[in-house]
Amino acid sequence: MEVKGDDYKVWYDDITNTVHCQGSLRLAGTEEYAPFVQILEQIIELSPLLITLNLEQLEFLNSSGINVLSKFVIKVRQKETIGIMVKGSELIPWQGKSLKNLQRLMPSLKLEWS
Repeated sequence: MEVKGDDYKVWYDDITNTVHCQGSLRLAGTEEYAPFVQILEQIIELSPLLITLNLEQLEFLNSSGINVLSKFVIKVRQKETIGIMVKGSELIPWQGKSLKNLQRLMPSLKLEWS
């Protein structure tokens, strides 16, 4: 499972149950994020015990992308059998506030900084 654009790449490593996001996700609205959403929904259907969302190399994510991540976290929370860990970078300004907001949506979400 992989989605690529000119300045971003999103892929899923099924061995480690990790979604890797890198580059800049500046897609316009829900329709352009549909392939990314499809990957996230397929992962939820697999029902791993823990999903890791590695955003350490994601330099930019617009509000539509943050909305996609928020909805993903809510769906994982509703599943109740799946845990989630988000890896972020303290060096990337947008991640500080935005990733902490994900933790508000799912208090059991683990947040790890590099």
